[in-house]
Amino acid sequence: MRSTGRSPPTLDDVAARAGVSTATVSRCLNTPERVSDSTRTRVLKAVETLGYTPNFGARVMAAQRTFTIGAIIPTMENAIFARGLQAFQEELHRHGYTLLVSSTSYDPKIEEKQIRALVARGADGLLLIGYDRDPAIYTYLERQAVPTLIAWAFAPEIPLPAIGFDNRAAMRRLAQEVIDHGHKRIGVISALSKGNDRAAERLLGVRDALGANGLPPECLTIIETPYGIETGEQAMIQLMQGTAPPSAVMCGNDVLAAGALRGARAMGLDVPRDVSVTGFDDIEMARIVTPALTTMQVPHREMGTKAATALIALVDGAQSMGAQKLDVTLEHRASLGPAKQS
Repeated sequence: MRSTGRSPPTLDDVAARAGVSTATVSRCLNTPERVSDSTRTRVLKAVETLGYTPNFGARVMAAQRTFTIGAIIPTMENAIFARGLQAFQEELHRHGYTLLVSSTSYDPKIEEKQIRALVARGADGLLLIGYDRDPAIYTYLERQAVPTLIAWAFAPEIPLPAIGFDNRAAMRRLAQEVIDHGHKRIGVISALSKGNDRAAERLLGVRDALGANGLPPECLTIIETPYGIETGEQAMIQLMQGTAPPSAVMCGNDVLAAGALRGARAMGLDVPRDVSVTGFDDIEMARIVTPALTTMQVPHREMGTKAATALIALVDGAQSMGAQKLDVTLEHRASLGPAKQS
């Protein structure tokens, strides 16, 4: 690229334009609450006029951190993680941090490579989804002294910082609601549970509810499938074409449930008159599909905000805060109705 002969504006240029010292400019940019309103206004005007951009490398050298946080999520193909990550990013930004996001497609080998890449790039901390991964990864992160926080799951017996919810208890509660509506033949469309502790815990929750109500294992039919509307639709058709189709189908998330609704419609089945359908997460889709989904509302934004606050505290040297559990709420909507009398 041909040089224009012009050099970028410096801290000294801003200081000269604003009529203050370079130390005052630094304070204004890094700790603006320590500068008077009039001085801050003058400095920021000089920054804007000159088009000054702070030297990131110098900031890193001075603070011995990069002010970046990495988040590794299983997928970007649907909205399951979007709301929580948005709140996470907003809180990080409020504290001067930049978020780097990558996704694994639910592949543990890809996740391990991404973890190592983010550490190599100097990420000050990492947000990971769920606990289920090779213990060697946690050993590696501990040796690298990179604070790590788990989200979307809660396991107080595991000594790792976490902000999440009890997937097993939440699904057990939803399954109990389904059973209370008279349903005894229950189908489950689940995510692939291998390497996905959230999906595995939700399956256990359904089994807990059946056992607590004296329903035998043969009352339950489970199909595991990758997340997606199309896969949810295909699984629903497969369930309903069986010799003893369920009267209620519980889905591992709202995306699968939306697919299940489409599958029921393709078969000419009315929801909930012929079969009830439930979801999990309460993303926006749950409220706009027809009929609206009965689902468990996960506090995504609260989780994202608290995760950012906790991770920043760990980066700043705070002691591990253990696992913090957030409450989920059952949202009863039109997709769950009473079982048909046989």
